[in-house]
Amino acid sequence: MKRLLSSLVYLFLVFSCAEEQDFDQFDDLSIEPTVASSIFYFESDEETINAFGTGGFYEEVFTFEAFSDPNIADRVIDGTITYQLENTTSKSLGLLIEFLDQDGNVLDSEPFVVDEEPAPLLERQVAYGESGKSLDILRNTTNIRVSGENLGDATSQSSQNEPRIILRSSAAFRVRLR
Repeated sequence: MKRLLSSLVYLFLVFSCAEEQDFDQFDDLSIEPTVASSIFYFESDEETINAFGTGGFYEEVFTFEAFSDPNIADRVIDGTITYQLENTTSKSLGLLIEFLDQDGNVLDSEPFVVDEEPAPLLERQVAYGESGKSLDILRNTTNIRVSGENLGDATSQSSQNEPRIILRSSAAFRVRLR
């Protein structure tokens, strides 16, 4: 009986249906996570803006090395930079964000003009990649220059508690890992 049962099990295993394993599937795997990060934050109070009078009240250059590694730069598929601008001062203000290469040449810029308070929160999303601006702008950017200009007067005071201008920026990029 044991012999018969063993023979049947053996025949069943020999003639059973089994799918051949495909271990090459790993080669077809595509991994594309989205990586998000803050870029820079700028804030200035109305008193400081008034102290500089009309015209320019702020300029700073930030180092931008997000794409300095070729392994990262070559793997970025697309992405978006989001800017949020909030103004509770009594002045119209202009802000300019410039993307600079290693020689200080302007590769791209994002100008903003915001009305005096009560100005709504301004949010702008800028796409890079197939559906937007060239990724080469970011790949070649080594510095970002942010400058602010008072388009109003130098004496008015907002009725808001602690009036200020705030600029936030963040980025989210899809990266091909495999």
